[in-house]
Amino acid sequence: MIPKSFIQDLLARVDIVDVVSPHLTLKKGGANYFACCPFHGEKTPSFSISPSKQFYHCFGCGVHGNAIDFLMELQGLTFVEAIHELARQNGLEVPQERSTPGEQPRRAQGHDALLEAMECAARFYREQLKHSPEAIDYLKRRGLTGEIAARFGIGFAPAGWQALAGVFDDYKAKALLEAGLVIDNEQGRRYDRFRERIMFPIQDRRGRVIAFGGRVLDAGEPKYLNSPETPLFEKGRELYGLRQAMQAMREEGFALVVEGYMDVVALAQFGIGNAVATLGTATTSHHVAALMRHAERIVFCFDGDAAGRKAARRALESSLEALRDDAVLAFLFLPDGHDPDSYVRAQGAEALRSAAAHATPLTQFLMDSLAADCALDTAEGRARLVHDAKPLVTRVGAPLLRLQLIKEVAECGGLTQDEVERAWGIARSAQPPARRNADERARAPRRAPARRAPRHRPTGAAATLLRIILQQPAWIARVPIDLIPEEDEAGRALLVLADAASIGETLPSGGIAQVLEFFRDSPHHRTVSAAAAELVGADYDESVVETMFEDTLHKLAADRIEHDIRDLTDRERSSGLSAAERKRLTELIAEKHRQRSAGKS
Repeated sequence: MIPKSFIQDLLARVDIVDVVSPHLTLKKGGANYFACCPFHGEKTPSFSISPSKQFYHCFGCGVHGNAIDFLMELQGLTFVEAIHELARQNGLEVPQERSTPGEQPRRAQGHDALLEAMECAARFYREQLKHSPEAIDYLKRRGLTGEIAARFGIGFAPAGWQALAGVFDDYKAKALLEAGLVIDNEQGRRYDRFRERIMFPIQDRRGRVIAFGGRVLDAGEPKYLNSPETPLFEKGRELYGLRQAMQAMREEGFALVVEGYMDVVALAQFGIGNAVATLGTATTSHHVAALMRHAERIVFCFDGDAAGRKAARRALESSLEALRDDAVLAFLFLPDGHDPDSYVRAQGAEALRSAAAHATPLTQFLMDSLAADCALDTAEGRARLVHDAKPLVTRVGAPLLRLQLIKEVAECGGLTQDEVERAWGIARSAQPPARRNADERARAPRRAPARRAPRHRPTGAAATLLRIILQQPAWIARVPIDLIPEEDEAGRALLVLADAASIGETLPSGGIAQVLEFFRDSPHHRTVSAAAAELVGADYDESVVETMFEDTLHKLAADRIEHDIRDLTDRERSSGLSAAERKRLTELIAEKHRQRSAGKS
């Protein structure tokens, strides 16, 4: 676990403008900078970056956050990965919790050695491509330009059993074996894993080479050879081309999942840059979760033959737990004899985009697949459909979509929703299934904060006070605790800060970015981030904020008086207080609050 104090210190050191500027073209506008939002398509800049608040906000799509959130959203990094990236940019080492003395440093050193070996091999393969006329001729026949080859870092592994021996000073190094670059046979002889193959480097979300895919030039088996699983590379979690496709996914509004490396680069050649490919394995829930970080619609593209539909069914089943109610999965089946590469060459990019836009939704594909083997004009067939649907529908992780599917199954089966739920042994209020085990939950990538701003802006005196405290966190100590309304969302967030201050916990002191980080794992994060978004473009000097603070405390005191009087009225009805008694109690309540607001009690 990374210490919270380090994260706060890191944010105090970071300038969000420096984090954002390498990725966007910024223009100064008053105290802030503006750019076209990278998270939705727009031509007029509405993405605002505030240096004073260390916070960004898009007035178009509502996305907002601090420097950590920006890297998580833009590059698809997990929270921990974003911390490491920010630390690296600022020359800091992230402190690690160590199980045994020296264990983490040794692991980190080994990890770095593997990455260095992979990058060295990738440079060698790219250089070898320039000197291989037959490899260049092959890529040209496939319609690829040098620009696309460079974009994806495509290279060539030359013939020869030990070509890498001329690249590494120590060909016997353990790192080469652990990275999957070489193989040791039973006789102890070492040789290169990849020989006479077009090389496709596989990058992680930070652009680091973690594996390779190699394709034979014309004939030979296996046609594709992938790196084995290593400490860097787990096939079920990585997607080829994701690094290059992230921005295009946001611009196009969807991710296109294809089956091969050449499909990805060929589609990019035709301007379809939002395609990715699985790596010699079936689609997994981790793949789906990773893609949902960048697009709200995922289209799986398969050949239209039996093998393609079988692969689509596997992708469907692997996606069920990862489904969300705010995302869409669909399936595109190409005409017989076509793969994505041949289809886009024959029909063009717009035809493929149109086909993807009209792809079969997951629910329709699921119901069609279930119904295909059932004679729905018979009681037996309908019963079988309901029976076969249970293990699939009950795995759906999106509660509203799950409910819709139960209703569709009931309708197709000639039953009511209640009858299906009773037959399946589930209660109507049953929650969607949790992830399979705690270990999987721990390994699942964190999602970045919700992109859309809350529908309802926090209002009232407590919300105003929260916006002030975001700018001056230390002022929470000046707020009488019983003036903060517990029934208000903004009030509950303020109480968290007040409680922390009361027990001596160090409060964030570097502005909005750090306060937002203080609330990251809190149920109040959404409320606090919405309040922060309200401050974009609002710059006040300290005297104005001080006046607003005092006025807000008076308003909270007045609200508390009204609240107490309403309570008194309710008690009067139940206990029979006289009018004189009620008047006296009312005066006492008002006097108490006047004294408190004046600092006398």
